[in-house]
Amino acid sequence: MDRIIYSVIISFVFTLALGVAIIPMLKRLKLGQSIRDDGPKSHFSKAGTPTMGGIMFIIPIVLVSLALSTRSYDYTIAAVLALLGYGAIGFTDDFIKVYMKRSLGLRAYQKLLGQILISVLFALYAYRSVGSSVYVPFTNTEWNLGYLYIPIMVFIMVGTVNSVNLTDGLDGLASGVTLIVSMTISIIAAFAGYAMEESGLINMGHNYKNLSVLAAAITGSCLGFLRFNVHPAKVFMGDTGSMALGGGVVAIMVLLRMPLLLPIIGGVYMAESLSVILQVISFKSRGKRIFRMSPIHHHFELGGMPETRVVAMFMIATVLLCLIGLLAV
Repeated sequence: MDRIIYSVIISFVFTLALGVAIIPMLKRLKLGQSIRDDGPKSHFSKAGTPTMGGIMFIIPIVLVSLALSTRSYDYTIAAVLALLGYGAIGFTDDFIKVYMKRSLGLRAYQKLLGQILISVLFALYAYRSVGSSVYVPFTNTEWNLGYLYIPIMVFIMVGTVNSVNLTDGLDGLASGVTLIVSMTISIIAAFAGYAMEESGLINMGHNYKNLSVLAAAITGSCLGFLRFNVHPAKVFMGDTGSMALGGGVVAIMVLLRMPLLLPIIGGVYMAESLSVILQVISFKSRGKRIFRMSPIHHHFELGGMPETRVVAMFMIATVLLCLIGLLAV
């Protein structure tokens, strides 16, 4: 448990220090965010705010989690590589949009192909390392997916990464929600590690405990990033940060054999993604919109709710969902 606390604190301080150094650098390089024309008018004032700030917390997450891992830490390395892989796709997208002044960045199919490739490689590793069974929430049973394991994990991983990416639409929203989700995952992984050790599975127990340290590093780094990302944000994480966070969260849950818990503790992510899907289906089939704007955080914003209140509401919802998630295991 000490390593979890140290991981949170060190990652927090590390991210704060990097923020002081990196934000002025992003400003000098003129890596400012462009605001979409069809977005809320209140967001136009955010144009030019430095983006690609995800670098600030990716570095601490990687270094702290690896430094504080002990003995069996191959799961941690695999999860970190997944985080870096998704972050690299986001970085490429941000770089093309911001530095090369191409508004589209990577094309949708290019991002999707990259995400699928990383997901397939990770799912194959997980299949060989932890098997094809996944825990079913609120039960004491596991579901053996057999050969369906890999395509299902690929779907969950790609879906989670893109859902977290969609959540990154208001100051402090993605970082605030992920802070709560990752702390919950850290608790779950720690207790799962102790349970594995008591069952005689020593190596798996150490791996799970190390994953709890990684999740704690995500928590501390998100907490530090919030110092600069709360409204009015001094920096945005960009796709660099949101895809890395999504990748880190889902990779840990896959290795814990608990990916089916993500729709509960990551309920806000799912709501954001479903709102976009439903909006598109409704508009194309009926010519009518369900929400004022999607993702759903914009629906509340356009309804007159201040941005800070929307973020607070979604964070409160995440706390409640994570408590339910803890009951589920």
